[in-house]
Amino acid sequence: MAQISGQAGANLTQELANYLSAQQGNLTSEQIASIVNQYLVGGDKLATQGASVTSGIYKRFTEFDQISGKVEIVTTGLWSGDTGSLTSFYTSSTQASAASSDYYVNVYNTDPATNSSAAVQYAVAYGHKHASGSVSLSNSDSSTLATKATYAQYRSILLDQDDELFTFVSSSSAGLHDSSDIYVINVSRARYKEKMDAGNWSLVLSGSTGTHTFIDDSGKKFSDRVGKAGRIFNVGSGSLNLGSESEATVNSLTASNGQGFGLFYPDQGLIVLNPDAVHDLIGTSIDSGSNEGASVYSGVSREGQNHFLLHNAIVGGGDFEARRTENVSTQHFFVRATNREFNFSNNPTFVTGSDGSFAESTFERDPKTFITTVGLYNDANEMIAVAKTSQPIPKSFDKEILIKVKLDF
Repeated sequence: MAQISGQAGANLTQELANYLSAQQGNLTSEQIASIVNQYLVGGDKLATQGASVTSGIYKRFTEFDQISGKVEIVTTGLWSGDTGSLTSFYTSSTQASAASSDYYVNVYNTDPATNSSAAVQYAVAYGHKHASGSVSLSNSDSSTLATKATYAQYRSILLDQDDELFTFVSSSSAGLHDSSDIYVINVSRARYKEKMDAGNWSLVLSGSTGTHTFIDDSGKKFSDRVGKAGRIFNVGSGSLNLGSESEATVNSLTASNGQGFGLFYPDQGLIVLNPDAVHDLIGTSIDSGSNEGASVYSGVSREGQNHFLLHNAIVGGGDFEARRTENVSTQHFFVRATNREFNFSNNPTFVTGSDGSFAESTFERDPKTFITTVGLYNDANEMIAVAKTSQPIPKSFDKEILIKVKLDF
């Protein structure tokens, strides 16, 4: 916002007083704007509507030229590069041999050993309320009982204070099943940003009985259940039916043992699975051939590495599809160039000679310019955003231009 102060302000006040006296108190808005514009510097000018032409390269937005507070919902692929399907799964040998591997294993989209740009997509973990699956104290006095710590960590994040166990649906008369152990798929914060898109992910797991697809039971973008960590959906076997006109199909929320498959927390980027139910359906995980992931369910265990069972099941399935969604605040600016505005240029090539004649003689009666850039400035005349048109837009006295600039943040 321009200010007129000091001697210039005093001169403006005196000139307005003189003009009012001469006009016997009658002044039009165009006359006032014409007087004030003589004292404005830096390109700021008041727009006038009469025969006068607005001068200067700046134009102030009015309340009708801007719309704020708009929010748009944007959904994109969850994985690196905004892809919606992850089909390659790699772990880091460095992390697998580190102490952190007793708690979780990071999964990359490319091999971190050969690709420096490999990015963590998600982590898998295994937790048990009573530390089963951890390196036992009888085998190692320095054991940290990693599975117990993992279970307690996710319990504190996701459950209410008085909840000691994760509870899944059940086909029993009680309708609920308390589980002492969990698998967790923890999507990288950089991947899901605001939240995962409910009803828009599927995970294929492979085991000794074949491959099976898991989805959530949302069927909508809101949930009837809201807990400490936000919305909660059940995980079930089914299909998204992508590429067809059919809605997603949930075959069952429980395995043949009557226990629910898991829970989905879209606002936290977490999928919590019930190991008993998952393995009841898929069977034992297929060992990768290394010492990572030998199945405890087949009687051969690598102590403290149960999360590799889930990792190998994901690798065998070969497809993890997911999308994210976020609310993006937008602001719209309507840049209006009326027929009397911006028909001249301050570019030196627009004129020629010492007298400032038009370089093109026809411009004297019919000037023409081309709009290529719109700059948005703050009140201190500092540029805060710039927009480029896809192609130069011709401007003349017989044309008016309206350009909408949209800012996302």
